[in-house]
Amino acid sequence: MPPTPDPTRDPMSGSLYGPAPGAFDAPGGAVPLVVVGDALLDRDLVGRADRLAPDAPVPVLEDCEERLRPGGAALAAYVAALGGRPVTLVTALGEDPASARLRELLAPWASVAALPLDGALSEKTRVLAGGRPVVRMDRGDGRALFGGGPGGGGTVPGEVREAIASAPALLVSDYGRGTADAVRGLLAQRAARVPLVWDPHPRGREPVPGARLVTPTAAEARLFAGRLEGGPGGSSGPAAGADPARTPGASKPPKPPKTARAAGPAGSAGPAGSAKPSGEPESLHTAARHARALAEAWGAASVAITLGDRGALLSYGDHPLLVPAPARHSGDSCGAGDRFAAAAAGLLADGALPETAVRGAVAAATGYVAAGGAAALAFPGRAAPRPPSAAHGEDAEHLVARVRAAGGTVVATGGCFDLLHAGHVGLLQAARRTGDCLVVCLNSDASVRRRKGPGRPINPLADRVRVLRALECVDAVAVFDEDTPEELLERLRPDVWVKGGDYALADLPEAALVEGWGGQAVLLPYLDGRSSSRIAERAAVSVSRDPVSRNGAR
Repeated sequence: MPPTPDPTRDPMSGSLYGPAPGAFDAPGGAVPLVVVGDALLDRDLVGRADRLAPDAPVPVLEDCEERLRPGGAALAAYVAALGGRPVTLVTALGEDPASARLRELLAPWASVAALPLDGALSEKTRVLAGGRPVVRMDRGDGRALFGGGPGGGGTVPGEVREAIASAPALLVSDYGRGTADAVRGLLAQRAARVPLVWDPHPRGREPVPGARLVTPTAAEARLFAGRLEGGPGGSSGPAAGADPARTPGASKPPKPPKTARAAGPAGSAGPAGSAKPSGEPESLHTAARHARALAEAWGAASVAITLGDRGALLSYGDHPLLVPAPARHSGDSCGAGDRFAAAAAGLLADGALPETAVRGAVAAATGYVAAGGAAALAFPGRAAPRPPSAAHGEDAEHLVARVRAAGGTVVATGGCFDLLHAGHVGLLQAARRTGDCLVVCLNSDASVRRRKGPGRPINPLADRVRVLRALECVDAVAVFDEDTPEELLERLRPDVWVKGGDYALADLPEAALVEGWGGQAVLLPYLDGRSSSRIAERAAVSVSRDPVSRNGAR
C-alpha cells in the first residue's frame, strides 16, 4: 500500500490544516494550475428535428447552429480558469486549422506551452437534436512528438519544462495521444512535491507514482483493474474504445469514515461519470476493491471512482467513503469529468484536504450538468454562461431562486467576519469557486456578542455587510440573529455549505442539516495564524502600551 499520511495534516500543508506556502499568493487568492494532456477541438451541431427525410428513415436537422469549444485537456483548462484561476495548458498543437482555432478559443482564458504535434489536431463533432446527441463523428489522429521527433528524439521545449517544473499544482488529462508520455519523467519528479491529480482515460497509461488523487470512472477502474489481474481487456497496452464522459474525486478524512450505501436508478448517467455499460450500477464493494487495488499498484495517495449520479467513491488507505451527488439531473454529462477534475485539483492546490476537494468537485460537476453541461458553453465571442450574479445588495433569497432556476449551484458560508483579514478573503474566494453564487450568512451584532463576549463586534453590522458586499466573490449577504444559522439555511437550502478552520464535519450542526436535503458540507482551510480575535487582542495590547492614538485622542 502507498504510505498513509498523517491524518491531521494535509501533505502539502505548511501547518495543521493549512494551505501550502504561497497558496494565496496568486491574483484573486487562487493558486496557479498547470493542466497537462491531450487537447481536442469539440464541435456541436445543434438543431431541431421535427420530421424524417423522405429518402431515408433519418431525422432532418433544421435551424442548425455550430458551437465550438475546447475539448479534452483543453476543456479541463478552460473550466479551471473560469473562476479566475491562472491556468497554463501543456499540450501538443500543430499548424493545422483546428490547432489554430483552439488557440483562439483558449487565448482569453489560459496560456499554452506547446509540444509539437505530428498530424492534425483531433476533432470531435456531435450532432444534437432537441438537446440530445444523435451521432458523433471523430477525425484527426495527431500525436505529440517526443521533443520534436516521433521516436522520442530531441528535447522537450524549454517553456514546457519550465511550466511543469514550476507548477504549484498539476492536473493530467491523459487521452493516450502522447502528451503525458512526452513529459512523464517531469511529471513524476513534480508529483513528489506538489498536488497532482491524474484523470485517466482508456487509451492512456497508468498515472505516475505519487499522484495525490486519481479519478477513473467505474468503467475505467474496471478496465484498469482487469489489466492488473490479466483479465478481459486486461493487457498491459492501452485499450481501444471511446472516451466516456466522466467525473472524479478523492480524499482521506481525518477520521475513518463509514461506507454509505448508494441509491439511484440503474444505468443512470450523471455528473460523476459514465454508468456501467451493462446498465447495472457498479456495486460499492466492487468499486472499493478496484480503488484499493489501483491505489496500491499506482502508488497513488488516493483514488476516487466516479459513479454517475450517485457521486464518487473515495478510497484512501483502507477506508472507502461515498460522496453522494447533491442532486440528480438528467442533462448532458459530456465534460462533467473535466469539471470534476478541475475543481478537485483547484481545491487541493488551494490547500484543502482531499475529502473537501472531492465534496467540492462532486458539487461543481453536478451544477455543471444541471446548467446544461458542455453544450451550454458559449464560444466564440461570449463569456461562458453562468447564472447571473447578484447586484450588490440583492436579496439573498431572490438570488438563490434565480440561480437555482438557471440550474446553478448555490454556495453558502457563515461567520461573524468582524475584522476582515486575508484568511477570510481566501476562504470566500475558494468558496465562490465551488459553485455559481456565494451567499454569506452573517451573525447579527447581538449574535456576535453572545459568541465572542463584551466588546464585540468591533465593526457594527452595517459596516460588516458593506465590506462583504464590496468583495467580488460575494454575491449576497443574509443576516441571522440566532447563535447558528440553521433557520436561515432552511430558507436558503444551499447546495454547498462551506466552513473554514479546524472543524470536523461531525461537529457542525449545519452539516447534517444541509446533507438532509441532498447538499454537501465542505471544509476549507484558513491561512495559518489569521484570526479576528487575535487581531483584536494585539490591538488591545498595543493600545494599552501607548494609549495615545496617532491623532492625539485618548
